[in-house]
Amino acid sequence: MKKILYLSFYFEPDLCAGSFRNSPLVRELAEQAKGGATVDVITTLPNRYSSFAAEAPQFEQKDNYTVTRVAIPKHQSGMKDQVLSFKAYYQQVKKLVYGKKYDLVIASSSRLFTAYLGYTIAKKLKVPLYLDIRDIFYDTLQDILKNKLVKTFVLPVIKQIERKVFAYAAHINLISEGFKPYFETYRCAEYSYFTNGIDDIFITNNAKVETAIAMPKKILYAGNLGEGQGLDKIVPDAAKLLGNEYEFIIVGDGGIKNKLIEKVQTYNLFNVKFMSPVKRDELIKMYEECDFTFVHLNDYEAFKKVLPSKVFELACFPQPMIAGVGGYANRFIAENIENKILFNPCDVEGFVKQLQNYSYTRSRRELFIDTFKRTVINKKMASSMLKYI
Repeated sequence: MKKILYLSFYFEPDLCAGSFRNSPLVRELAEQAKGGATVDVITTLPNRYSSFAAEAPQFEQKDNYTVTRVAIPKHQSGMKDQVLSFKAYYQQVKKLVYGKKYDLVIASSSRLFTAYLGYTIAKKLKVPLYLDIRDIFYDTLQDILKNKLVKTFVLPVIKQIERKVFAYAAHINLISEGFKPYFETYRCAEYSYFTNGIDDIFITNNAKVETAIAMPKKILYAGNLGEGQGLDKIVPDAAKLLGNEYEFIIVGDGGIKNKLIEKVQTYNLFNVKFMSPVKRDELIKMYEECDFTFVHLNDYEAFKKVLPSKVFELACFPQPMIAGVGGYANRFIAENIENKILFNPCDVEGFVKQLQNYSYTRSRRELFIDTFKRTVINKKMASSMLKYI
């Protein structure tokens, strides 16, 4: 019987894109591997948001796969906190795999750390490494790091780690085709482009296509409130210009939440409301009841290559989607998603002007949903993983 090690920093019941991607993918992988392989998942206890707590066992046995969740320090999503959290994860994973034999190592990674951990294990065991890359960490650091001295020291180290990891990998899946030019210098055996997908829980929503619009019109954002989303650069100023005809509902937590709240208070705004993270079933009810869904990324060069997972779940609802994104994500939405308000990141005037001129309508995006169902994507992706055992 073959053995597969699967590394993901986030896993169910955590609330984030990494968890939503990897949890159903592992189930599909284990199903396809039945009779031929077992899967050991090593992840963390729920930690994505400091304000959201979910109970989860440290160890679960599920037919032909196991899930081991390690405890990491509580964090606020800041860079220092994330480094310390990953250090704890890294050390505990190393202890758990010590002396064990695996035939394939799979690592799903957004910040390179998990990919590097997978590389160290796969190389030592001399087995294939399959990487699922959800972000380009080097690009992100180039935008986020402000201290030139820190940049000068950190970036070359990250690039060196990146070269080792990507050069060793037998297969690299890129979650966005926008990453393709960046990876052309890395000649691994094979590339694939399995995107994020749409979970059934979103497809079966009860949002009404025909409905009366009450005032104020509700714009719902739900997700991480970090530097990458840049909501502090768009929401307060847009809310100020839009006035009481519109209300922003911000659901989530993250590193810039306090900065965002302070700006809203400074502007003396009453049309921006904040809520802590909620479970998925509660979130779906909120999506069903809002008038617009909202996704936004900061105006960073790195984010011109990404495709936010949020886009896929929002497209399931008939409400118009408001999207402030650039680069590849902008082109993807323009080509694939109907009934949207699409503007460049942080462009307050462009957003407000389009919204004020928008003629309100709702419609189901059936073709998009059929094309990007997560179940369809996961079947293909799991099959591509099993080729390496």
